Amino acid sequence: MAYKITDECIGCGACLDTCPTGAISEGTPYVIDEATCIDCGACVGECPTGAIIED
Repeated sequence: MAYKITDECIGCGACLDTCPTGAISEGTPYVIDEATCIDCGACVGECPTGAIIED
């Protein structure tokens, strides 16, 4: 199960460097590539708005 980034994303970039596979890319909101995401959840704890949820 991959994660997704909801509209609560404020584009702060806190999640970008925490992703070990580089699955997160900038956008409005930021986007997680499901094929690259390894479901580690590292990004979830870094998001200040709670915008990253399980898909």
